[in-house]
Amino acid sequence: MLSRLGALLQQAVETREPSVDLLEAFTEHWKGITGYYLEATDENTPAKQTDIPWRLKQMLDILVYEEKQHPAGEAGPCLEYLLQHKVLETLSTLGKAEYPPGMRQQVLLFFSRVLGQVQHPLLHYLNVHRPVQKLLQLSGHPLGSGTEKEEAQFAAVLCAKIQQDPTLLAYILEGKSILNGRKAQEQPGTPPGEGAEHPPARRDGNLVTSLVGLCKSQASRVALKARENLLLLTKLPQEAAAACLVRSGALCQLLSEHLCHLHGAVPPCAHPDDVLAMGRASWRSPGDAGGAGDFAGKESLVAFFCWLDFLDELVAGAHPVGSTKGTPPQARGAHPGAQGVPFPQLVAGALGEAVEEKFFRGVLQPQLLQMSELAILSATAVLSGTVRQLRAPPLLQRLVFFLLGPGGHPETPGDPPHPLRAHLIDRCDHLSDEISLASLRLFEELLRVPHEEVVLSLVLRNLQARGYLQRGPPVPDERGAPEPDPEEEEEEEEDPYFTDGFPENGFGMGKKPPGGSSPLGKGHVSEVVSSFLCLVPEEAKTSSCLEEGGYDTYVHDALGMVQASRSRAASWGWPPAPRPLDGCPPEGQFYEGRFLKVLFDRLARILDQPYSLNLQVTSVLSLLASFPHPHLHEYLLDPYLSLAPGCRSLFSVLVRVIGDLMQRIQRVPHFRAKLLLVRQQLLGLVPGEQMEHATLFKGVVVLEEFCKELAAIALVKGPPEGPP
Repeated sequence: MLSRLGALLQQAVETREPSVDLLEAFTEHWKGITGYYLEATDENTPAKQTDIPWRLKQMLDILVYEEKQHPAGEAGPCLEYLLQHKVLETLSTLGKAEYPPGMRQQVLLFFSRVLGQVQHPLLHYLNVHRPVQKLLQLSGHPLGSGTEKEEAQFAAVLCAKIQQDPTLLAYILEGKSILNGRKAQEQPGTPPGEGAEHPPARRDGNLVTSLVGLCKSQASRVALKARENLLLLTKLPQEAAAACLVRSGALCQLLSEHLCHLHGAVPPCAHPDDVLAMGRASWRSPGDAGGAGDFAGKESLVAFFCWLDFLDELVAGAHPVGSTKGTPPQARGAHPGAQGVPFPQLVAGALGEAVEEKFFRGVLQPQLLQMSELAILSATAVLSGTVRQLRAPPLLQRLVFFLLGPGGHPETPGDPPHPLRAHLIDRCDHLSDEISLASLRLFEELLRVPHEEVVLSLVLRNLQARGYLQRGPPVPDERGAPEPDPEEEEEEEEDPYFTDGFPENGFGMGKKPPGGSSPLGKGHVSEVVSSFLCLVPEEAKTSSCLEEGGYDTYVHDALGMVQASRSRAASWGWPPAPRPLDGCPPEGQFYEGRFLKVLFDRLARILDQPYSLNLQVTSVLSLLASFPHPHLHEYLLDPYLSLAPGCRSLFSVLVRVIGDLMQRIQRVPHFRAKLLLVRQQLLGLVPGEQMEHATLFKGVVVLEEFCKELAAIALVKGPPEGPP
């Protein structure tokens, strides 16, 4: 009985008297802090060595305890005292003064703990969000260089509160008063109305500027936490919050400017091989981005690509900017602002615009148009890495438009060229082999991005009308050969493509499958595969002599390439069968387009070009052949096309190369033995030695490999569906 009575008395004391005691204790601790500034004599005593941290901790504990004693949503006397007597504003001023030394750290910790542990909504109050803004403005201040950890913690608490209540973002970024909805008190000397929208000349510190500054921290954990909180803000689903970020936070300008700064730190001597060997970077694990090798400028490149990866993820996950569902295929991928393609300027759209303006056009374009070969090499290599890094559709859309320009209609030789597109394509056939190689690698990276406009702009728009096909009666063979007798037919079956002399204009195949001129779908796939495998004469084949992996290896590689291309194109709505010829508008002279012209011209010189350059040319052509569009399939993989006069296909170019090779074989003694030795050298089986005609032999090796690749791709893809 006595123990129960004692418990009741204790409960009565705790419920009736603590409010007075708590308030008295709270005010006593606050007066103890303010009294320190009146009594202290040593200005160099660190805050940690005073009683200020202890008193702040007691004040926090009192606020938390008091809240538990009151109904939810009701402010207790201590909290009211904190708000009415502007305790937080005074603390923010003391933190700004950094007196005693380390006071800013203590203030940041107190703010973080109060906002994080007190459940009562505080940030709507002017006497709270105004000192919060004052602390945010101190972020990155030289005096506060040692408070990054506390700044990051403070910003994380604010972001967590905003995630719970997105309407808080406007109060924290714009300083709106909950009482009148207007801007809170401006900084001294600020002209009226300045900063209402897009303040490019003046950027007061706020949550966004604080987080962006912390993203640059050398402390990896601080930088990681800041980036995670920026992502949290941009993923808020409310459109008002996204608009607030774009309007008031200088977010897009700060992020894109830092990208330009990091790019400027990359040394111009960065070698393309080093850049492309890095692989895709991840901002979450920058230590894994550069691979095992070490080279000059690696650290700068890793920092640049990691930040680019962060922007890419930020744009991909930001507030949605609208959907392209229902957009006509020809408009998909069009530049933002193009007619009929809305692009709401929310976070993703605004950041994409800022990156295009400041980085693509402001930094990359002048570098790509330079005349210095060293500068061209470096800029092209970094651009290739940039293409490989980006996956967010808004950024890819702007990058593709920036590089290739608008394009829906077929090209003609007299078209005014898009300046950057023409430069980049022409550099694939540059006098400098290094520039040609770097440029071809760039286009291979472009063709691997999941964006339909790349294939449309470079190749497909010129094949839409199937103008490469002979529409009328077949043109008589320029050789005027009479009807072949049975013996000649037998010879053709053994070696059907290597006859003396080739027509100067066009290429008409002499041997066709049953049914005459037909696309790949009507012929047997095995016949198509055999056509590519039989192209290279026996005198020039050496792979079988070295017991390499065999044809299965090519089929395995082709399967991976075709599956990847099908996956990228799955959402592009490509037809399963070629467009009927009667539905194709008649054209004038067929033009393969600038890009295919350069590739075919390069392929035609495969016997005279460096080995690495040949590998890259054939790699790009194999990638194009792996795409599932029926017109690409037909134009690049059907040996039996009846080509229109003056047209060439991939197979016809190869046939001409083989004709040239047959003549050279006759002129080089011991051709096969020397070719086998060169192949062994390329595989590292024998020491490499200088040899006459080495370029020719290496070209033949690549030619054989390329024909096997094409045969494997044709086998894996099979015939296109439906009638021609």
